Amino acid sequence: MDLIGPTSQTFISQRTRLHYADWGNHDAPPLILLHGGRDHCRSWDWAAEELRADWHVICPDQRGHGDSAWNENGYYPTIGYVYDLAQLIHQLELAPVTIVAHSMGGNVSIRYAGLYPENVRKLVAIEGLGPSPERLEELRSTPFYTHWTDWIDQKREASSRLPKRYPTFETALDRMHEANSYLSREQARHLTTHAVIRNEDGTFSWKFDPHLHAWPPDDWTQDQLHLIWGRITCPTRMIYGNDSWASNPVKDGRIAHFGDNVSVSDYDRAGHWVHHDRFDDFMAEVKAFIA
Repeated sequence: MDLIGPTSQTFISQRTRLHYADWGNHDAPPLILLHGGRDHCRSWDWAAEELRADWHVICPDQRGHGDSAWNENGYYPTIGYVYDLAQLIHQLELAPVTIVAHSMGGNVSIRYAGLYPENVRKLVAIEGLGPSPERLEELRSTPFYTHWTDWIDQKREASSRLPKRYPTFETALDRMHEANSYLSREQARHLTTHAVIRNEDGTFSWKFDPHLHAWPPDDWTQDQLHLIWGRITCPTRMIYGNDSWASNPVKDGRIAHFGDNVSVSDYDRAGHWVHHDRFDDFMAEVKAFIA
């Protein structure tokens, strides 16, 4: 008999207890579904339900998100997430693994696939390349020390206030729905159910660490990223929504840094959350690609 839902499991990475949802079927090929920033592993439930019959689906909560622990210092560099993904794959002996990932999760997965190309069988990244070349040019016009003082100000702001509290679940649900108008009310309700905790006073707050708003400015250089992108050897599909803020790499030129194994598709009537906004079409594409 199929399980009603996934089991909750944990692993340790960087002395931190991290959570993942395991959808069973352990004899099937492994498939990681990795969420984006300020999201959680249960946002993949609809996809996992459709994929669990053919795959051993594992959906991690990235550190500072969902039911994974927060960093005590509130410092979340991208390489820390890459290390966590590497540890999950190493500890559970998943390589070669197939990965489908969204936004920040896509960024993390692309970097992992470039560091360990032999460990990734196939990769789907939904809007996972980070800031566009145009945005990066804007950032470069600001002195590096200003980026750091801005980050310090953001950290102080995050440390000086409590997580936002919503008086009722419905008000938190309204905020979730406002953030993505493409969602149905029931989709937004499911996402909100797994995104909030109930405080002692009966109010609701998001599970993610407020310090995630303060993105540290230290990272790999663009030249280093381009080198990593060129090291990816597995078949890779990058997916974009035409109504999203994210820049399509075919249109902005970044596709030139990838090999012939990388292709791009895009969707009308979809924003940043293509896997929610165009779920049926997205699933048909992903199932065919990773088969």
